[in-house]
Amino acid sequence: MIKLPELLAPAGTLDAFKTAILYGADAIYAGLPGFSMRARAKITTDEVKTGIELAHAAGKRVYLAFNLFAHDNEYANMPRVSEIIRYLAPDALIVSDPGVLMWVREHHPDIPIHISTQTNICSAASVKFWQAAGASLCVLAREVSHREFISIRRACPDIKLEIFVHGAMCMSYSGRCLLSNFITGRPANRGACAQLCRWKYDVILRECETGIEMPITEDERGAYIMNSKDLCLMPRLREVIESAPDSLKIEGRNRSEYYVGSVVHAYRAALDDYARDPENFDSAKYMEMLNVLESRGYTTAFFDGPVPPDAHNYDSARSASEYHAAGVVVAHGDSEITLELRNEIRAGDEITFVIPHETRGVRVQIKQIINAANNSILPKLSAGQNNAIKIPREWIGAGDFDKLAPFVLAYKHK
Repeated sequence: MIKLPELLAPAGTLDAFKTAILYGADAIYAGLPGFSMRARAKITTDEVKTGIELAHAAGKRVYLAFNLFAHDNEYANMPRVSEIIRYLAPDALIVSDPGVLMWVREHHPDIPIHISTQTNICSAASVKFWQAAGASLCVLAREVSHREFISIRRACPDIKLEIFVHGAMCMSYSGRCLLSNFITGRPANRGACAQLCRWKYDVILRECETGIEMPITEDERGAYIMNSKDLCLMPRLREVIESAPDSLKIEGRNRSEYYVGSVVHAYRAALDDYARDPENFDSAKYMEMLNVLESRGYTTAFFDGPVPPDAHNYDSARSASEYHAAGVVVAHGDSEITLELRNEIRAGDEITFVIPHETRGVRVQIKQIINAANNSILPKLSAGQNNAIKIPREWIGAGDFDKLAPFVLAYKHK
């Protein structure tokens, strides 16, 4: 029987936890504000606890990101951190700081330790170092090529290895950019990155003696000089699976539940398809499932070695997708469902529901806008303030209606 790698999904909110579980993640990673690389993650301790309980009830694992680089003064807070860890009872802790690792080994010796991508592991020697320090899994740097991974896998057969397969890329070395901290005071290494690499830049030449500024005209490559496309290894998924990683990681703890569910849905379907018939596996149709996501375009990044010329989008930081999120099902009754909106919906729009564990979407035309708050009929309704619409059963069809459980996602053409 083919052993598939674990599919690991991010959760920056409790809704993302629930969505990742619904769409087929094997494991979920989350963090807490102030204690991980996502300082702006909108999730509380109690919400993480609820997410972990839901995941465990569904047979899923949860890893708690504890991958900050701690300063001396932060060790004074460690007794409180220890209480939180015991309260949450995660399946592993993700760390990057050697001092934090030593603290975890001393105070929580029974919890497995995963080494974060922030340690920039690029070699078998580094893997062995962290293994000797007590790690059970190493997350390899995004800069590791597929050929290098195979070599590391061969040299390190008795420790788990995790790789990124999907998500945002950093223009610096795996998240070590200082631009955000320098210009805005928001530290990237504390999860507060302002993503200055996505900004449009104009180059200005200043004449020193007179102070006259003269703009330099950009060429055909545009002015988004640091804007990387998003990582996507779906086109190379067969090679990824056959190189035997233990875990495939999706980036995105600051992303919406629509992003989390859609990416998990595509990779879950592809992995299961490969397991059923590896000889005839073709990942092309799963790229169609990923193309409904807003992205900057896709790249395989360092998979084949140095990044290719088309790994950056020099023209715009806007999404390259023709689709965006329509909403998420929040209630399912006998005769109607309630869809909480993520973008404006107009009467006559067609939306597509993403059905868990099915590659076929359910298309529904919204014949009229029924405001869920008061049943009023409107020409359109915008997102925000928990705005939602009702969709009657007869617009959907009996067979498909029953598939639209809470947290099922929907998208539409822009």
